[in-house]
Amino acid sequence: MQIGRGNAVGERWESVRVAVVQAAPVVMEREATIDKVVRLTHEAADAGARLVLFPEAFIPAYPRGLSFGTVVGGRTDAGRRTFARYAHNAVEVPSPATERLGSAARDAGVFLSIGVIERDRVSSGTLYCTLLMFGPDGRLLGKHRKLKPTAAERLI
Repeated sequence: MQIGRGNAVGERWESVRVAVVQAAPVVMEREATIDKVVRLTHEAADAGARLVLFPEAFIPAYPRGLSFGTVVGGRTDAGRRTFARYAHNAVEVPSPATERLGSAARDAGVFLSIGVIERDRVSSGTLYCTLLMFGPDGRLLGKHRKLKPTAAERLI
């Protein structure tokens, strides 16, 4: 990726190495997945990356194929338990989980962008598909919530 610097006439370009991580999370295991994020972030930084990008809903996992026992008008007991596990492993912002992610960015000296399932404690446990962005100093630079769920995501 190249980033422009200077004016339109005689502009110079600076190259920035970007790592796009294509890995699987440890499904519905927040702490184990964060351990993996820390390791992969450092590997990317060691290879020269300045920006490390992880997929949508990497923590605790994208729920593809999980119905959580839902059908219109009902949910099974097993589905309720699966959803409770999913919600328990979601990430609150701020939290010790976000502190660990920020520390990974700081320790590796990179910008880190990662998709998480965010559990909002203010709205009694609503889950959001959220993008978290950390700077190389470890600070949370911003978050973007996906506010309009699509298709079966509306059931959860």
